[in-house]
Amino acid sequence: MRTTAALGAGLTCAALLLLVMTGAVHARPNILIIVGDDMGYADVGVHGCKDIPTPHIDSLAKNGVRCTSGYVSGPYCSPTRAGLMTGRYQNRFGHEFNPGPNPTGNVGLPLTEVTLADRLKAAGYKTGMVGKWHLGNTEKFHPMSRGFEEYFGFLGGAHPYFPGAGGEGINPILRGREPIDEKAYLTDAFSREATAFIDRHVKDEWFLYLTFNAVHTPMHAADKYLARFKDVQPEGRRAYCAMMSAMDDAIGAVLAKLDENKLTENTLIFFVSDNGGPPVNSSSNGVLRGNKAQTWEGGIRVPYLVQWKGRIPAGKTFDNPVIQLDFHPTAMAAAGVEAKDAKFDGVNLLPHLEGKVTTPPHDTLYWRFGDQMAIRHGNLKLVQGRGGAQRMLFDLAADIGEQRDLTAEKPEVVKELTAKYDAWNATLEQPRWGQPNRALGTFKNKANNKKKKAKANG
Repeated sequence: MRTTAALGAGLTCAALLLLVMTGAVHARPNILIIVGDDMGYADVGVHGCKDIPTPHIDSLAKNGVRCTSGYVSGPYCSPTRAGLMTGRYQNRFGHEFNPGPNPTGNVGLPLTEVTLADRLKAAGYKTGMVGKWHLGNTEKFHPMSRGFEEYFGFLGGAHPYFPGAGGEGINPILRGREPIDEKAYLTDAFSREATAFIDRHVKDEWFLYLTFNAVHTPMHAADKYLARFKDVQPEGRRAYCAMMSAMDDAIGAVLAKLDENKLTENTLIFFVSDNGGPPVNSSSNGVLRGNKAQTWEGGIRVPYLVQWKGRIPAGKTFDNPVIQLDFHPTAMAAAGVEAKDAKFDGVNLLPHLEGKVTTPPHDTLYWRFGDQMAIRHGNLKLVQGRGGAQRMLFDLAADIGEQRDLTAEKPEVVKELTAKYDAWNATLEQPRWGQPNRALGTFKNKANNKKKKAKANG
């Protein structure tokens, strides 16, 4: 009997060794980060959407965890990507605003920052990116200069979806560093390239950063996707539905490729939108107040899903606040890679999502975007809108739509949150480009005035 047990154990070990050697199982998980662009909070099935079926996005929630208080660190495209890549509030290194349509010089993710791709590449991972970059256009900011070994996509903030519709000049589709003449509908092309990356690296440990430009403008929907929404009106919403459906299909193809190569259970998957939906693309943020470019919930609360089959419980919700800054340290922890030099604002979510730690991952989250601000501490949120508007206080547990201002009822809370925000704000860098930040501008202007007076007197 002992001989039989020993033989069985030996065969099991041999089988596992064979799986590792053939690439079906790795000692460390693959990392897949999927980013949607300008998605409405209410535009996925798991958030109650009725007019757009999103079965593949929904499957990530079914097979993983849906974070009901999932945030991004800014209400705008490029800043949140800078935060995701570094695991740090982008305001700490001056990346507060978009870099513009064709940035040159030093406009891009500062070279002082280490990316997730840098760290995973150094740890032996194969690193690839497919999609929208939006962290600088010059050679030193190119994805392949920031840790990615393979790249297919475009460097700017937006791109037409149809070939020949523009963008070929200053913002072409690139394979590596070279422009190409892409013939496919762009969302389909990104799906093709992402699945090809997985096929090429079945025997490797890999990190794939898949960043769709859907559903950002221009509203280019292919006929085969429009045909699914013949009864949807107005036309803007119909185009949006079709573009969302195309992205969901593309994500489905990637998930199917993982299944085909028996990689699903050994792949940690994150899904998020880069910010809330804007009115211009006919997206819906549902009950949330505000939209893209605002620090109301509609600008910063986003679909946020995490799947790692066999490791993270399936079909669960996680209600404590989390943020896309957490992707970086979570991926590092999953890969067993230390980052002793890092000063992360994000945290490793794995023990929280696994239920091993019951305390919230974050006591407080912060936002600064020009003259707008917000701070969430527990369920209480202090927020200031555009144009130096009065700060307002909300209890998000009872009022997710931010309709009932509690500043008059809870002045002591306003004072406490203001002090916390001011202390955080004092640690941040002045924006390196874009509109000046009024919260810091006063001090900068005083310093400049002193310099001018000194010059005049000298």
